[in-house]
Amino acid sequence: MFASRRGSILEIISMRSLRSIVLWTIGVVYFSLFCIIAIILSYLLPLKKFDGFIQFLLRGLFKAMFIKVEVIGADKIDKNKTYLLMANHVSLFDVPLLKGFIPLYFLGVEAHHQFNWPLYGMMIKRLGTIPIERDNVYASIRSIKKALKALNSGTSIAILPEGHRTLTGKMQPFKKLPFHLAKKAGVDIIPIGLSGLFDLKKKGSWHITPTKITLNFGEAVRAEDIKTLTIEDLRNKLFHSIKELIVES
Repeated sequence: MFASRRGSILEIISMRSLRSIVLWTIGVVYFSLFCIIAIILSYLLPLKKFDGFIQFLLRGLFKAMFIKVEVIGADKIDKNKTYLLMANHVSLFDVPLLKGFIPLYFLGVEAHHQFNWPLYGMMIKRLGTIPIERDNVYASIRSIKKALKALNSGTSIAILPEGHRTLTGKMQPFKKLPFHLAKKAGVDIIPIGLSGLFDLKKKGSWHITPTKITLNFGEAVRAEDIKTLTIEDLRNKLFHSIKELIVES
């Protein structure tokens, strides 16, 4: 009986590993081709001209990997407005999910070391992503100034205020710097709750488990209200707003 149970467990583990290998193969091949296409297009067209195609390709990534995506509240976004978009940080799938399913042209802010990654680093650089050096205060301030310049020119910015992916599935405390940006920008903030991504792919694990993931848009925090809040109050408000948007699995 013990041997039978042990055999069943090993079979489940091996099937899980085999499934992950297949999904990684699909994902890496698809995403590598996506990066190449995005880089080529960036030399031929202005970024906004092919952003819709970029979104289409990234949505295709999730379909190719058998990941169902549910989008809630996208109608809360006015495509004619400029926003600061903030979401919780769960998985390496967060960035393609946001870029593929937020119905708005925007630039992201990503850790500076990712710009050194083969192919991906060149792709995010060509797409205008802003690098941020989290452990260097002065470099981080320069990055925030670049983000502020983009916002002032009418380009929305997406930022993940936790700074790092969660190791537990629970939200981590938010960094203060994104909220200094919010106070200076004079634009509405859209809170976004990402759910299901910890079950899909945990940090530190190579296994991928196809599951439904959810992108839930909250009500905008108005620029006029942001002006009346302290940095700490604004940070707490966004933390709780995003936490409430996370759908319990």
